[in-house]
Amino acid sequence: MSKGIISKSVIRRLPRYYRFLGELEEGGYVRISSRELAEKMGLTASQIRQDFNCFGEFGQQGYGYNVRELRSQIGNILGLEKKNPMVLIGAGNLGRAIAAHINFADRGFELVGIFDVNEEIIGKNVGNITVQSIDEIDKFCTENKPAAAILCIPKNSAEKVSDKLISCGVRAFWNFTHYDIRFSHPDVIVENVHLGDSLTILSYCLNSVCEK
Repeated sequence: MSKGIISKSVIRRLPRYYRFLGELEEGGYVRISSRELAEKMGLTASQIRQDFNCFGEFGQQGYGYNVRELRSQIGNILGLEKKNPMVLIGAGNLGRAIAAHINFADRGFELVGIFDVNEEIIGKNVGNITVQSIDEIDKFCTENKPAAAILCIPKNSAEKVSDKLISCGVRAFWNFTHYDIRFSHPDVIVENVHLGDSLTILSYCLNSVCEK
C-alpha cells in the first residue's frame, strides 16, 4: 500500500525494478539484498530502500528480498495484473510497429482497436486487429469503453482526435505526437514520447560532458 503521493521519479524507476527483477529470476536468483541489487543496477542501497518504503515493507532484515515476491508486488503496484482496454490511432509505420512488437498484456493493457484515416490502410489487418476508420470511433468507444489511447498521428490532427477521445471517455494517452494534450485537458493522464528529443539528448551526451 502506498504512503500518500509518490514522486514521479520513484514511479519512473518502478518499471526498471520490475524488468531487472525478472532478469534476475530468469537467472536463478531466489533472494537478493538491497546492496546486491544496488550494485547490479547502478543505484545505491539507500535509494532502493527509500523507493520500496514508499509502498510498504517488502524485505526482511538479514534476509533481503525474495526476488519473485518483490517482482510480483511491484507488478501489482504498477497495475500490470489489469488489462485496461486501449486503442491505437494511426496505423502508419510507427503505429504498426508498436502494435506488432509491444506486449500489451504484460504491461497492464489490451489493444482492442486500431484506427486510421487512410482508405488504403482501413480494412487491413495489423496482427489480429482490423484497422477501422476513425469515423467509427464514437460507436467503438460506446461498445468497448477504452480507458487509454496511443496517438501515432501528425501533430496537426492530435488536438481534434484527443478531444474526441476524451469526450468518448478515454482517460490516458501514450502520446507520440508533439501536441501537448494536457494544455487543454489538465486532468487526463499523458505519457509523452518524443523520440527526436531522446536522440538529441544522445547527441549532447556524445559531444559534451554528460552523466552516464
